[in-house]
Amino acid sequence: MIDHGIALPYYRLHVVPAVVALASPTWQREVWLDTDQFEDLDYTVHVLFDDFCDASNPRPWLGQCLRSEEEVELMARLGAAYSAVQDSVGTAADDEVYLDSPGWSAVVAAAARLAQVLVSNDHSALSKSSLALKPDRDR
Repeated sequence: MIDHGIALPYYRLHVVPAVVALASPTWQREVWLDTDQFEDLDYTVHVLFDDFCDASNPRPWLGQCLRSEEEVELMARLGAAYSAVQDSVGTAADDEVYLDSPGWSAVVAAAARLAQVLVSNDHSALSKSSLALKPDRDR
């Protein structure tokens, strides 16, 4: 993997949890469907499509909040899977309608794979940066 770095780490701090939320059906039902909670599907979609990335066109976010070509590709797959569900249920549908949609499992699967890569890449970058901070005698 070529790590293109992260110019906007604050953005990534929003993107990674949003992807993890999309990868967790339990979280979605327990949090998104609870009207007392702040987070819902709309919030998550705004993070990934409008505010901190553009899952429908993630390439410009390489080196900004996405580290690798693989992350870009997987974000595009997630964007396509979500857009297919949105096209089938309509933009005004309630969160529960999205979660019950036959295509929702593809969204969860795409998000799960992307979440795995995002976290793994962050772990790898952190490991490399911590090694760079250690004196030679500790390596």
